[in-house]
Amino acid sequence: MSRPGTRFGLGARRRASAVCAAATALLLLAGCGGGGAAGADTSSRPRQEVSQPPSPSGAGARRIPGVGERLHAEIPESARQVVAVHGAGKDSEDATVALYTRRGETWTRERRWPAHNGKRGWTPDHREDDKRSPVGVFTLSDAGGVLPDPGAKLPYTRSAAFAAPRHWPERYRHDFDYVIAIDYNRVRGTPPNDPTRPLGREKGGGIWLHMDHGSGTSGCVSLSRAAMEYLLRTLDPAQHPVIVMGDRQSLAS
Repeated sequence: MSRPGTRFGLGARRRASAVCAAATALLLLAGCGGGGAAGADTSSRPRQEVSQPPSPSGAGARRIPGVGERLHAEIPESARQVVAVHGAGKDSEDATVALYTRRGETWTRERRWPAHNGKRGWTPDHREDDKRSPVGVFTLSDAGGVLPDPGAKLPYTRSAAFAAPRHWPERYRHDFDYVIAIDYNRVRGTPPNDPTRPLGREKGGGIWLHMDHGSGTSGCVSLSRAAMEYLLRTLDPAQHPVIVMGDRQSLAS
């Protein structure tokens, strides 16, 4: 579990972060969006949306399907909501995201969607600009985006500073309309675009859940707008939500 930061002076911290947000926006977006001018993938690969209610395969399980003992042990006892990201392969950009809710000792799958991860796949040792998503279990504490708050339960920061650069291909420009920060190398309790990197810049950062453009990212996990809205309205700080993410082999190990 990555725990580089703690929640402190939330109101003051958010005001201070807002001051530097515009100045750091381009740097942070380059670490997350996958649509920068250098090496941008301009192919279009639309994927069919799959949003499913609870099913027998996800109901009543004592462990989240596909997640092995090692990573399951990193899920805090207090967590009652888990976003599980199952990458198709170590070097694949394709993934499936599912939301699980814990009731008593069992986990029930609430929804499932197609998604994308880093365009080069996954790594247990994420580095800046490696274009791979980090494998692990991380808390989910803060959200934001260009668009108004859709009814998020997580603290939500609306700011034009989230907007993707106008020189990016058009299909990337709405990537950050909604984002949920994945607490990898960041300070919890701050807006997702806060630039602080407790582990150092070389370890990367700006790893988010955000809206999908049809192909891999620079390290984030991307989903449809409908999926992002559902997660924003459902993930509840009182339920201590976390994300467990990785390629299928790494998750199962």
